[in-house]
Amino acid sequence: MDDLAELLESCPGLHPAAPQKGYTRVKWRESRPRADRIRVRGHTCDCQPIVYELCQAGGLRFIRRFYRSDEVLVHESEWTRAAEAEQLWMKILLGQAR
Repeated sequence: MDDLAELLESCPGLHPAAPQKGYTRVKWRESRPRADRIRVRGHTCDCQPIVYELCQAGGLRFIRRFYRSDEVLVHESEWTRAAEAEQLWMKILLGQAR
């Protein structure tokens, strides 16, 4: 068993599937403070270099992406209605969007 498979097997967190052929490209924007409080409704495991969060603030939802390499880069999807953000969240988890 390779190291990644071992790690994923031993880690109980939520891991997005690998990108699928023809996946949708998300228009990621630099994260900027828009609300005093943000509620994280779901997140992927932080054992990966890219972590996603489903967030809610001010009656809207969005996906926040953390990319960790030499530094941490934070991006956000468009802030939108709950149903649209939930669809994007599922596409990310299923590997249908990145």
